[in-house]
Amino acid sequence: MTSILSAYDMDFTTLRARVSEMGGLVEEQFADCLEAAQRRDLVLAAEIVARDQGIDQREVEIEELAVRTLALRQPLAQDLRETIAALKIAATLERIGDLAKNIAKRTSLIHSRSDSNGVASILRLGHQVRGQLADALDAYGTRDIHGAEGVWRRDIEVDELHNSIFHVLIANMSSEPRFVSEGAQLLFVAKNLERIGDHTTFIAEMTYYVAVGRSFGNDRPKGDPLFPLPNIDTIV
Repeated sequence: MTSILSAYDMDFTTLRARVSEMGGLVEEQFADCLEAAQRRDLVLAAEIVARDQGIDQREVEIEELAVRTLALRQPLAQDLRETIAALKIAATLERIGDLAKNIAKRTSLIHSRSDSNGVASILRLGHQVRGQLADALDAYGTRDIHGAEGVWRRDIEVDELHNSIFHVLIANMSSEPRFVSEGAQLLFVAKNLERIGDHTTFIAEMTYYVAVGRSFGNDRPKGDPLFPLPNIDTIV
């Protein structure tokens, strides 16, 4: 009986460990994409793109383990939530990896010729989101519901900084036509960072769900939407 229980518990311990390992790889991928953008390091950017396949493989392995656990162990209550969360968090981490890869691909198109072009602000957004991701992964690993809630509530800071960057970039593109090409790339990067922030918040939500058995609810503070949009005809 003891060996059966040990094998049962081992499956969930392994599943949690695999998700945490994947989280560490994705966190490193994200940190490297910010460094590549800051230094305009094309070699590092290429390495990030190449490493993405390994992250994809980790998601496949976690999915296979989770499905096998569901089939063989037929978990209930918290163990079932643990398995479902592992599936969802792994898929979310894979998306974050893809977004980091996309940012790396744009490294060669970001010239960073001056602080006025918004690169510094975007890097600040990136480091803020990176901190959120680290906190969310730590909360998942320790089942820290207060830490998870803190990540969930701080998402408004990411939204507001993204909105501010968006409007500054649009203004710069309107007033300086030669900046339009790079500005468009920076808009894509800023949006990717905002989406990573959303995915990070979801990891926090799933952590809370595993530990408590319910969601946070719908009262999360949110930043103002990006409206009204500017007239694109004025951007020449």
